[in-house]
Amino acid sequence: MSSPIVRYPAPGCIVEFMQANRPLLAWVLEEQSGRYRLLTINSRETKLPAARLLPWSGPAYDAAQTREAIMDKLRQHHERRDALMTEVDPAAIWDFAQGELDHASTEWFAGLVWDTPDIDQIAAMGRMLLDHKSHFKFSPPDFEIYPEETVQKRLAEEAARKERELVVAEGQSFFHALWDARTKGTKAPKQPDADMAARLRDVLFAAMADTSGSSELTIWNAVRKGLPEDPFLPLFLAQTWGIVPEHFNQLLLQEGYDWGDGWSAAYDAEIDALGEALAAQAREPEDVPFVSIDSATTRDIDDAFHVRRLADGTLRLQIALACPSLTWEFDSPLDRAVRDRASSLYLPEGTSHMLPERYGLGMYSLAAGEPRPALVVDCLLSPEGRLVRATPRHAWVRLAENTTYETVETALEAGTADENITLAAELGERLRDLRIADGAVIVDRPDPDIALEGEGAATKVTISQRPETPRAQLLVSEFMILANSALGNWAREKGIPLLYRTQDITLPGDAAGVWSTPEDSYRVVRLMAPTYLELVPKRHATLAVTAYSPITSPLRRYPDLLNMAQVLSYLLDGEPCLDADRITRMMPLINARNEAAARIQRYRPRYWKLVYFSQHKHDYFSAVAVDDGPLVSVALPEQQLYLRAPQKMFGEKIYPGQRFAVRLNKINPLLNEIRIVEALEE
Repeated sequence: MSSPIVRYPAPGCIVEFMQANRPLLAWVLEEQSGRYRLLTINSRETKLPAARLLPWSGPAYDAAQTREAIMDKLRQHHERRDALMTEVDPAAIWDFAQGELDHASTEWFAGLVWDTPDIDQIAAMGRMLLDHKSHFKFSPPDFEIYPEETVQKRLAEEAARKERELVVAEGQSFFHALWDARTKGTKAPKQPDADMAARLRDVLFAAMADTSGSSELTIWNAVRKGLPEDPFLPLFLAQTWGIVPEHFNQLLLQEGYDWGDGWSAAYDAEIDALGEALAAQAREPEDVPFVSIDSATTRDIDDAFHVRRLADGTLRLQIALACPSLTWEFDSPLDRAVRDRASSLYLPEGTSHMLPERYGLGMYSLAAGEPRPALVVDCLLSPEGRLVRATPRHAWVRLAENTTYETVETALEAGTADENITLAAELGERLRDLRIADGAVIVDRPDPDIALEGEGAATKVTISQRPETPRAQLLVSEFMILANSALGNWAREKGIPLLYRTQDITLPGDAAGVWSTPEDSYRVVRLMAPTYLELVPKRHATLAVTAYSPITSPLRRYPDLLNMAQVLSYLLDGEPCLDADRITRMMPLINARNEAAARIQRYRPRYWKLVYFSQHKHDYFSAVAVDDGPLVSVALPEQQLYLRAPQKMFGEKIYPGQRFAVRLNKINPLLNEIRIVEALEE
């Protein structure tokens, strides 16, 4: 039986072609050299080549028809074809055909539904197949039949697309209403239903994090149209909605750092296993009365010490370091999570520990009276404080005391400190003096205490000076420099690959010393260069040591955790657990995550300082000129902030050390903007 499809349409034939991604019915008015002049069902004339026609032309009528008659026939066929489409189940047709054929004609598909299908039935089938791009692909003149795997993938993509379009439509309306509520004081919009609210929340968080490549960021780029171009627009919308507080730390999202300890719950089973491995290694602690000195709020106690004078006048300093690396497994899920965290954060709003608190604080922090594993660095020093030798060992310790800087400083000033503390303070001063003699540059620039009171927009910031504890802090810092340097040199001699903090530069001879005034501190800091984390030990110029391998803070910093593991595994197993090649492969991520954590640690306190100044716009603050020029640099020593302003604001003659009272305004903590608007010489 002949096909009802007209292979070569002539005037009077009904055809279809794609217009705006839909089949459009038309009447052939004229054909010339493969080009057609058509009258569409929309009563418009158009011209197009034969290649544009869909492969189900027909039926053919007498070309001599009035325009009204033509339109009647087009409407009749259109309505019938639409009605016939309801008789087609494309999923059932695909189920029948897939696996049997790769492709087939529209007429063949129509034959699965109707006996001897006419042209309207064939066209109805073609329309339905075109509508179901998840199952069929139109490859003129046939339709390809997708395999099941492709269909499932395309169905999922289609569902995601429809959901995305729904979220975009809802988000545009909701976010515009939120912005109006924030900027125009209009009524807050009605909350979306729970599912949509969750999706829109994810969109805002992805936008705040600037998660490139995520589907949520794609949605954000669509819904933000018509809203202001502001880098903090997602944050403002989230604050107006009430899903984040007024001073939300967006940096955490941008750097991919999970605040608090909630992240660690996903690793409970691994932490349990590590705890069991630790318990299996427990043994009787050594009888050395180690003491730790930290801030009163410190919970992650990394280090402790004991020092005594020997009969020949030499000093034996033993430094006990917490060793969470003892049972650590590199490249485990927990290790990868901790490597991403890179460091603990100590911010005005609180502390977020690098390690799970149950692991770092509960199992390894050097709490007084508790048996703990430790890496003990046993140092023998000359009476003058020169290191004679340093020998590391693995041991279990039980600290005699956890004390504080304030307590130790008070005892030293009163002359009531015990022999351990007294000797430690004397040794700390000698170690510092020896480093200065070797060229060390020490900048005495204590950070102020930033305290927050209240919540949200009502948060009040206060900045005050911490109690001065110079001798207590000096002995701890010098002992840590000694331990890091001694272990770095020991590892170099043993051929153990470690991460080293390097600064291989030459400083001028007059840079050595302790600098405390703002102008001196500014001058010597400008002489310094950045430090680098490297596998090759090199000089650290500012510290004046030949090798510096960070290891004394394994509870707080990932490089220290790694270095601790290297030393422990060498002591216990005779070889390091990681070779140089493996550490080299790890270093790009370690460096990147260290920098991410450092950005948070650097910028967040500055943010709160700017909030503080915004709350004191009418106050004057003490400032010291540290550099002259067209733009004068000044330090605010009490707040530890450096600013610049035009020279004309300060007068004609400016010299380092000159003091001013300055008033600040035009402050935007989010944009890190602050300006000096008035300067009066003191």
